[in-house]
Amino acid sequence: MARVVKLADAKDLGLPGRISKEILSGQETAASVTLRYVEIPVPISGVAPRDPHSHNDSEEYIHVLSGRGLFCGGESEIPLLPGDTVCVPREELHVTINTGGVPLLLLCFFPKGDLSSHG
Repeated sequence: MARVVKLADAKDLGLPGRISKEILSGQETAASVTLRYVEIPVPISGVAPRDPHSHNDSEEYIHVLSGRGLFCGGESEIPLLPGDTVCVPREELHVTINTGGVPLLLLCFFPKGDLSSHG
């Protein structure tokens, strides 16, 4: 049976420097995917952005809902606008940075329901 998950009910992951909420994963349901909402705030002078990271167990798909950003991955820097989707290969070091004047809103999709071993 279909169900609706309200963003207000999503699990807050408590990641530093951003709002990150797990909307759907195999930990709460039988889902074989994980869907996260991420809000990266406007940069603050003197506050360093998140360090690059990688995921050893899954690729990641990042869809820009609103705002402007810069995806830094591998050896490339790619400007991001609403409607863009980034396909990040497994184990690629990457970070997404807000380059605009409003929060950068993203949906992040992982084709894996359990991210407990997630790097």
